[in-house]
Amino acid sequence: MKSFNTISELNTWEQIIDKSRFIGIVVPLTSIDQLDMAMKNIRDNYPNARHYVYAYRLYEGLIEKSSDDGEPQGTGGRPVMDILQHGDIWNVLVVVVRYFGGVLLGTGGLSRAYGGTARQLINETNLKKLSLYQVYHLNVPYEWYEMIKYQFGLRNWLISKEDFSEVVQLLVHVPEVESQAFTQWINDFSKKQVSYTEQSTVWR
Repeated sequence: MKSFNTISELNTWEQIIDKSRFIGIVVPLTSIDQLDMAMKNIRDNYPNARHYVYAYRLYEGLIEKSSDDGEPQGTGGRPVMDILQHGDIWNVLVVVVRYFGGVLLGTGGLSRAYGGTARQLINETNLKKLSLYQVYHLNVPYEWYEMIKYQFGLRNWLISKEDFSEVVQLLVHVPEVESQAFTQWINDFSKKQVSYTEQSTVWR
């Protein structure tokens, strides 16, 4: 996988279905260590609810898990997880809190309520797409600088840092899927006058 969707900030959305209050909360999550604190905060903010149904997905290790939290099996966590999987959404925790209103919804009604709350929550949340980039450090002779910078602009290769010393030193972000094409291009275009080293891979 070379890209995925995620969120940058917490968001909430809620609805009433047959007197039950369903509150969806989506939280950015980058490690499993953050999960317990996120769940605690939600339980503290929405105390005494009947159910805290959740699903989360972490890109690192491709970890995903859901919980019905006492609802009939498959009626809560699975519909919420389906929304995340369908949208290729990672590094998030979605919790749907239910305050029971006294009316039984049945298994189909529960699935629609939990899945529908999660779907509308995600629709109301700003998603951002992260892609995997290879970072290169380049040593560029001054006579090559303007040409290289112009060509990078045409190709959407991102210069994140410039340092003007004996040569121009650049930090460049190249989509990981284009890394082989980049190294071949830079060698051919500059006739190997521009040297480079690989630094790291990052999501941005």
